Amino acid sequence: MQAAMSAITAVVLGAFSLYVVAFVMGAVEGNFALVLMLATLITGIYWLAEKLVFLPQRRRAAQLLLDEHNARAAALRAQGFSHIEGDVEQARQKVLSQPWWLDWTAGLFPVILAVFVLRSFLFEPFKIPSGSMIPTLRVGDLILVNKYHYGIRLPVFNTKIIDNNEPRRGDVVVFRYPPQPSLDYIKRVVGLPGDEVAYLNKQLSVNGQPVPKEALPEFFDSDSMRYASQFGEVLDGRRFLTLNDADRPAFIPATTEFPFKELCRYSVEGVTCKVPEGHYFMMGDNRDNSLDSRYWGFVPEANIVGRAFFVWMNFGDLGRIGSFE
Repeated sequence: MQAAMSAITAVVLGAFSLYVVAFVMGAVEGNFALVLMLATLITGIYWLAEKLVFLPQRRRAAQLLLDEHNARAAALRAQGFSHIEGDVEQARQKVLSQPWWLDWTAGLFPVILAVFVLRSFLFEPFKIPSGSMIPTLRVGDLILVNKYHYGIRLPVFNTKIIDNNEPRRGDVVVFRYPPQPSLDYIKRVVGLPGDEVAYLNKQLSVNGQPVPKEALPEFFDSDSMRYASQFGEVLDGRRFLTLNDADRPAFIPATTEFPFKELCRYSVEGVTCKVPEGHYFMMGDNRDNSLDSRYWGFVPEANIVGRAFFVWMNFGDLGRIGSFE
C-alpha cells in the first residue's frame, strides 16, 4: 500500500506542478480559486487518512517493535546478559516518521487551509496590471481586497450566502470582467442600480447632478512620460483624484454589444446610461485610458469580488503603501 500511495501522490503532485508552471507562464488560463480549493480538498483527505489510518498503523508498528525489543531484552537478561545491543528508540522514531508523500500532503494541509479561508472569505491580494486607475492606483501596486465587505460568497461559485454592505458610489471594487469572467478587473463604482449616469464632455453626472470637480496641478505619468490634467472629484461626500487627456475626444469609440445596451445613449459628447437593477456602472479614475462600463456595459452584482482598500506593497515605490479612497 505504501508503494501505491507513493506512486499516486507523485502523479498528483507532478500534475499540479505542471499546471502551476503552465499557469505562471501564461500557457493556460488558470482559475487560482479552483486550484486552491482542490488543493485544500486533496490535502484534507490525506490529513484525515493520516489521523484515522496511517498514524494509528505506524503507532501500532512502533509499539510492536518496542514490545519485541522488551521481550528480547527480558529473555537475554534471564540468560545473564546485562548489555542489550540496538537502539530501539531510534528505530521506533523511524517507524513513526511520516513518509514523504504524507509530509507533502497531510503536512501542508493546515497551511493550505488557512490560506484558503483567508483568501476566500477575508482578504485577497491583487496586483494592479494597468494604468486605468491612475492616480489612485499605480501599475505594480499590490493591493488587498476585503472579501466580506459586500457579503460572504462561496469560493469558485461566487454565490452569496451572507449579506453585508451594499456597494456605494465611490467604492473601488474588484469584479469579474463581464465579457470574460475568468479575468478580474478593478474600477470605481459611479452608478448604483436605478441611477442615471452621464459622462458628457468629460463631466460625470449622476441623476442629473454634476459631480463636483476641482482642477489640480497636472499629473506626470512616469510610465507614459506624459502630463495629464488632474482633478479632485467628490462623489457622495468621498473625494478622489481623476485624470483627463486633453488630446482625447469626448465620444466613446469602439463600444461592444452588451446586455441592456439599449439603456445607454451614445453621442459625440459621450454617453448616458440608466443602470438596470442588480447592476453597477464602473469607471476608471484615468478617464481617457480606461476600458470600463462606458465600453463594455454594466457589472452584475454576482460578479463583484470585493472592495479594494489598501496598498500593501509596491516594490518600485515603498511610499505607495497605505490605504486609499
